Amino acid sequence: MNPLGAEASEIRETRATPEASGTSEPGRRRPWRLSVLDRSLTRAGQPPAEALRATVRFAREAEELGYHRFWVSEHHGVPGVAGSAPTVLAAAVAAATERIRIGTGGVMLPNHPPLVVAEQFGVLESLFPGRIDMGLGRSVGFTDGVRRALGVGKEAADGFEAQLAELLGYFAGGHGVRAVPGEGLRVPAFVLATGSGADIAAAHGLPLVIGALRDKTRMYAAIDRYRDGFRPSAQAAAPYVVVASSAAVAATRERAELLQIPEAWSTVVSRTRGVFAPLLPAAEVPPVHEMSERERTYFEEARQSQLYGTEDEVAASLDQLAGDSGADEILLTLNTHDPADRLESYRRLAVGEGLVSGAASGAVRRPAPAS
Repeated sequence: MNPLGAEASEIRETRATPEASGTSEPGRRRPWRLSVLDRSLTRAGQPPAEALRATVRFAREAEELGYHRFWVSEHHGVPGVAGSAPTVLAAAVAAATERIRIGTGGVMLPNHPPLVVAEQFGVLESLFPGRIDMGLGRSVGFTDGVRRALGVGKEAADGFEAQLAELLGYFAGGHGVRAVPGEGLRVPAFVLATGSGADIAAAHGLPLVIGALRDKTRMYAAIDRYRDGFRPSAQAAAPYVVVASSAAVAATRERAELLQIPEAWSTVVSRTRGVFAPLLPAAEVPPVHEMSERERTYFEEARQSQLYGTEDEVAASLDQLAGDSGADEILLTLNTHDPADRLESYRRLAVGEGLVSGAASGAVRRPAPAS
């Protein structure tokens, strides 16, 4: 049994005949899907609760714009990230939407007993059948304090493969303890390619999610290892690669570049001060010439893997990324200070890629500008 089911078949058909892409309006056609990852970053001057409500609103908007899936993430003890409980947030997002696939990018399995994860996703799949994805990662907390609070050490990541096998076993049945209501349900599992994730995904016959790295050679090598080592499974008959990338679209390249400055600066603060800060407006981020040498280095590193430009420029960049990596899907992320700017970026790309018509995209209600 293949939990990707008709979805996997549709991918193959789409590649053979672009006209069968399933998008709602004529326009650009691609053999790969476009999806959304939202990490629920907080914004300066706003409480974390607003970031979570913004994620739910954004999921509804992404659905109206025709994106394929919407994922949320897991971060613990990070003041600038409100997304700490992905399965809980996924439930809220799924309840607020109707068609778009909902999942996690991902649940960090070393932080949780596999039985509990199987039960949580079993509940999600039972409530929202046919719409739930189970993205799984092997990262643990970034600081000693967070790891102690979670009850895990750095070495916990080494047990990811065994935990993954146990988790999948709960859905298949046969354990002494039964995961109710997960047992017997088909929940597609995806492995995030941190550390040895690509090899683990291949060994278990699971789709792979990998970030668009600055070091493209390393990224392509991981994808090649995954494809070469892939073993067909009950989850997937063939390799499936999702490449995650930060992309910003605006009327001009200069405007699009500004959209990614807030997250780049929060990354700099995290690297230099140990705390990922809430997003600032781009105008409040220090200009590059006023940054210290260390800050400037981290800032430039953060910008290197970001894509930005007009609709045509970003479409060309995504074409190259998908072509070079052989991606079946691109998972887009954009974290900027004003949610209205983020929505406009996704709207422009959706129209340009034929996910939705310009007229239909105009009906998507704009969020109130960030204060």
